[in-house]
Amino acid sequence: MAYEISNKQPKARKSTTRLIAFGFAMIILTGTLLLTLPFANKSGHGNLFNSLFTATSATCVTGLVVADTYQNWTTFGQLVILCLIQVGGLGFMTIGAYISVILKKRIGLQEREQLQESVNTLEIAGVVRLVKRIVQGALCIELIGAVLLAVRFIPRFGVLKGIYFSLFHAVSAFCNGGFDLMGTEEAYSSLVAYEGDILVNLVIVSLILVGGIGFIVWDDVARNKWHFKRYLLHSKIVLTVTFWLTVVGTVLFLLTENNAAFAGMSPLEKVLGALFSAVTPRTAGFNSVDTAALSNSGKLITMVMMFIGGSPGSTAGGVKTTSMIVLLFYAGAMVLNKEDINLFGRRLTDEVVKKANAVVIINATLTIIATVIIMALQPLLNFEDVLFEVLSAIGTVGMTVGITRDLNMIARVIIIVLMYCGRLGSLSFALVFAQKNTSTPMRQPQEKIIVG
Repeated sequence: MAYEISNKQPKARKSTTRLIAFGFAMIILTGTLLLTLPFANKSGHGNLFNSLFTATSATCVTGLVVADTYQNWTTFGQLVILCLIQVGGLGFMTIGAYISVILKKRIGLQEREQLQESVNTLEIAGVVRLVKRIVQGALCIELIGAVLLAVRFIPRFGVLKGIYFSLFHAVSAFCNGGFDLMGTEEAYSSLVAYEGDILVNLVIVSLILVGGIGFIVWDDVARNKWHFKRYLLHSKIVLTVTFWLTVVGTVLFLLTENNAAFAGMSPLEKVLGALFSAVTPRTAGFNSVDTAALSNSGKLITMVMMFIGGSPGSTAGGVKTTSMIVLLFYAGAMVLNKEDINLFGRRLTDEVVKKANAVVIINATLTIIATVIIMALQPLLNFEDVLFEVLSAIGTVGMTVGITRDLNMIARVIIIVLMYCGRLGSLSFALVFAQKNTSTPMRQPQEKIIVG
């Protein structure tokens, strides 16, 4: 989770963050144990470390794999992965609270505060109602996506297998999981076989975008319909930035990949490929064109998209759209010598700016450290490929140029830690290890330094 817009007290926030961190760790451990069972693996014997990597990737809705999902895991193993993706995408506290609502159990103030932190909403009022909308809305959207995908998958794979594939990919896309079962045709191929399929491309893209805009935005749109002026500032920023990232990203991929990854495609396939390539790095992990075939410019654009990610309180990872727009407008205010940072007729608080700075700096620092360590461990790997893999892990994206299976044990552990950190949010991850607050009645004397 990210904390760009939270205003909880530090002590309470740390407590809830640690609970969330512990909960995700337990889910990963449970998933690992289930995947190590003999009947979870098609080889008949489970590899503990591969199971841990896969369970972490699924729970953290990343999509990086060390073994093809369809060819390595049995139906039982695939269903375990699907459950981990669903729980990881919506959040275990959200699902637990929804079950409590169904069972008509009372949800106390402390639980409501924890839910507020878990779904990253702005206020505690109405958080239980929001949780109900999140779960019911998610299941409804996933079902609609599955029905649409079934139109294409049932004729290709048969009724039962087609329905199963449709459900799996709808949940994986909405939760920005990136796992696929297309190994039935070719291992690690993702959705390349559907590069020119309008239905599959648009359904997957729509599921990714809806899952990545955040639950607060859903609720805001549901309440205010098409009245954009009534939306929360948060919703206005998220929807505007998401729209422009999608449009600009599509145009950039059309320009950079026309004679590279898109060479030989029809005009329609190029447009679909560009749109898919602009959406999936934020942070779904599917690909409809070979990622390794992207030009250097295309890879750079993809890495920038992966670093930004989706929006707060969503199924996506990254530093989040709000963090980046806050820092851009902060820099603009400094250049123009403006005291306030204003967006859509509202002034941003200093706390939001500080948290956006912290999130971006922590993510960038972890990315640099992880890249340096992996390059030191495996110097024969290309720097660009390692950086791509690291950004994919910490952004919980799941895209790769194909080096995941070439990483040694220590490098894979680093990727596991990055995926876990990316799911919690870099600032949240830091808060887990933060010391208790120490207040002092005295402050150090102030002095200026030269920067810039």
